[in-house]
Amino acid sequence: MKGYLIDLDGTLYRGNEPIPHAAAFIANLHRNQLPYLLVTNNSSRTSEQVSLHLAELGIDVPPGFIYTSSQAAAQYLLEHPENPERSEYAERRRVAVIGETGLKTALEAAGFELTEDNPETLVQGIDRDFTYAKLTAAVNHLRAGALYVLTNPDHMLPSGPGFMPGAGSLAAAITTASGVQPVIIGKPSPIIMNYAIRKLGLAASDVWVIGDNADTDIKGGELAGCKTALVLTGVATSDNVKEQLSRAGVQPHLICKDLHEFSLEVFGNSYRPPSSL
Repeated sequence: MKGYLIDLDGTLYRGNEPIPHAAAFIANLHRNQLPYLLVTNNSSRTSEQVSLHLAELGIDVPPGFIYTSSQAAAQYLLEHPENPERSEYAERRRVAVIGETGLKTALEAAGFELTEDNPETLVQGIDRDFTYAKLTAAVNHLRAGALYVLTNPDHMLPSGPGFMPGAGSLAAAITTASGVQPVIIGKPSPIIMNYAIRKLGLAASDVWVIGDNADTDIKGGELAGCKTALVLTGVATSDNVKEQLSRAGVQPHLICKDLHEFSLEVFGNSYRPPSSL
C-alpha cells in the first residue's frame, strides 16, 4: 500500500491525551516519505489549530497533512456551483453558516460570503452555541430554497468522561423542522474520502483508511474502495468491536489493538519506530 488516510480522535489521541504509539507511527510515515492525510469529521478547528493541538501532544503533523470536513465542504461548494432549487443563484457564493471557527475560516478562505441575508446555501457543522433562533433562521433559509450542506453526520462526540451532541444531532432538528435533507460531506460519505484520495494523488486501491469508528472511518473507507484497518483505541474496543461491526455492516481488512500492531502487520520487520517516541 502507498498511502494512508488516518482518523484523529480515538486513533491518535483521546481528548488531551495522546494514544500510545501514535507519535511513532506518524514519525515513521515521515521518515519513509509515505503519503498520508489526517482526515477528520471535526469541523470546529482549522488545520493549523489541529496541528498545534497535535504538537502539544508530541505528535508532529504540519497543517498541510490535515484535511477537515470544513475544508471538504468548501471544496464541494467550489466544485458544485449549481443549485437545482435556485437556479438564479448559479454562483452560490452567499452562505449562511451554523458552525465554529474551522468552518467559517474554510469557507471564507475559499471566497464565500458569510451572510444571513438571503443565502443560497446553508452549511452546518458542530455549533456549541446553537440556539432556537439559529434553528429558526436555518429552517427559513431552507424553506426559501437554500441548499443544505452538512459537514458531518456524527450524532455524539466524546467529551471528558461522557459524550456531547455532534453536528448530526443538530442536523436532525433542522431536517425535522424543514423537511430538507442535507448533502453530507464527512465520513462515511465518499465525498470527503474521494477528495482526500485525490489529494494523495493515488488510486483508492493503494490507500489504507485507519480509524477507531466502524460507522464512519471503516464504512467511509469501504465505500471509497480503500483497504481499511480498525484500531481498538477509541469508539471501538476489544469489548464492543463485534457489536460495532455488526451495527455498521462492515468488515475491515485488519482489526488491530493499536497503531503499533497495525505497523507490524503492514510494514513487518522493516518497521523501526523511533526509540524516543
